[in-house]
Amino acid sequence: MLKMSGLAKVYRTEMVETYALREFNLNVREGEFVAVTGPSGSGKTTFLTIAGLLESASSGRYELDGVDVSRLGDNERSRLRNEKIGFIFQAFNLIADLNVADNIEVPLRYRGFGATERRKRVGAALERVGLAARAAHYPAELSGGQQQRVAIARALAGGPRLLLADEPTGNLDSQMARSVMELLEELHREGATIVMVTHDPQLAARAQRHVHVIDGQVVDVGADNAAATPDSNRHHKHHDAQVPA
Repeated sequence: MLKMSGLAKVYRTEMVETYALREFNLNVREGEFVAVTGPSGSGKTTFLTIAGLLESASSGRYELDGVDVSRLGDNERSRLRNEKIGFIFQAFNLIADLNVADNIEVPLRYRGFGATERRKRVGAALERVGLAARAAHYPAELSGGQQQRVAIARALAGGPRLLLADEPTGNLDSQMARSVMELLEELHREGATIVMVTHDPQLAARAQRHVHVIDGQVVDVGADNAAATPDSNRHHKHHDAQVPA
């Protein structure tokens, strides 16, 4: 599903080269729920932006769903991102003057779906996150947890192969965070592939596998967490071979 080999990301100025990632190796198999942790400045966010095709690596190889994205132009990358990836952001990134249904519909318009298909997908996504009754509400009329559920519905509506979550509970209180995490776990049990960046070790422990990043490198690839379901474990019994040495 997602395979990074020897990836590097370098930011250059006239005086300094800064490595955000170096020799970054990671393999996420279809159906996995992987938590990525590390201290501030470790490269977690850079990894996620590259994984989501929002940035390009300076060197190395990145394959998404079998496609070597390193060789793609901007238009091809945009198309692949829109078709394959769903984003869940810490700040929700909802449009304040659009209601819930319209917020979810916006990316579907960019994908070129017809009006009937858009309505169908929006309705199904809202049902999935338990917010069908809130379709006509605006973001300001929702709690933080509800806004994050709308963001998840927006990600799901396009039928992505991969969900990328950047600190999805970072702006929520503990009760709302628990609700959002339970929804992500439910999506995983249903077969979703999820990569979640988080600073919270308790949340990381609830993912199926835990990867730790320091100084732009994967330094620890955890075994499957005990909390993972038996059904999900069948996707990757040989997890110990997934990250190249």
